[in-house]
Amino acid sequence: MKHLICALALFAIAAPSAGEAQQESHSSATDAVTVQQSVAEDPGHAPIPLVIWSPASGTSLPMILISHGTAAGPLSHVDTARALAAAGFVVVAPMHPGDNFQDDSIVGKSAWFVDRSRQVHQTISDMLEKWSDHSRIKPKAIGIFGFSAGATTALVSIGGKPDLAQVADHCAKSPEFVCKILAPRAADQAPQFIHDDRIAAAVIAAPGLGFAFEPNGLKEVRVPVQLWTGEADQTVPYASNTAIVRRLLTSDIDFHNVPNGSHLSFLAPCNAETPRFLCQDEPNFDRAAFHVVFNQALTAFFQAKLLPGR
Repeated sequence: MKHLICALALFAIAAPSAGEAQQESHSSATDAVTVQQSVAEDPGHAPIPLVIWSPASGTSLPMILISHGTAAGPLSHVDTARALAAAGFVVVAPMHPGDNFQDDSIVGKSAWFVDRSRQVHQTISDMLEKWSDHSRIKPKAIGIFGFSAGATTALVSIGGKPDLAQVADHCAKSPEFVCKILAPRAADQAPQFIHDDRIAAAVIAAPGLGFAFEPNGLKEVRVPVQLWTGEADQTVPYASNTAIVRRLLTSDIDFHNVPNGSHLSFLAPCNAETPRFLCQDEPNFDRAAFHVVFNQALTAFFQAKLLPGR
């Protein structure tokens, strides 16, 4: 776990500092993309650091929240954030307090997804009410993209209720990565998950704890979902995670299986500064080429579901 945190820490420190220029040009046909740092308040809890990408102009803009995976940070999906912003979306990526590259204090505990789902709710409220350009956001056009633990967070945020009491039995029979990080008594308390009915569409990539949503944990999900899995993902095996989510969802589902894709393949394409640990894709898998397809499909999905007819 600590090895993963250290590697992701190196990946995440590329975030722009508050004193840096807050605008970057984007090589597309759209206007420039503005990048900002901010903080959302979470009364009674640690404040939530945010990175925000937005079109330099425009109003009545849809907004996408990106929920990163365990021990990561706001730049884990920077290419996707930039692609969405270039397409006309406001994008906000919170760094989940208690589950990021600097602090893993809630990972595996009963508060893990309680806190994460509350942080999603607080981030959306902050963006709609306090962000300096909040008047540019269309309140009824909000989506969420989550990866791994962020995908589980997204499922909770749109109405999902994982039953952590199932974890012990599942892990005894079919141990997988999440079994290594869940505390033995994580299910002792009934979690008070926070759902947010302002979210109108979700993209879910490589969700963890899929088995914990059995048998009725996703029955309250009513929004359209684009669901992604990596064919070679051994961190969150398809059969016990995405396959169950896919079967239990009764909402509109757009399912994608990525040939030869592994768990880390959903992270932003690697560059010279990226730790090699995060670049371990399957042989002959081109992450950069996949992300062109992934970002296009994700953007098209949100455009169709949040801005129909536009």
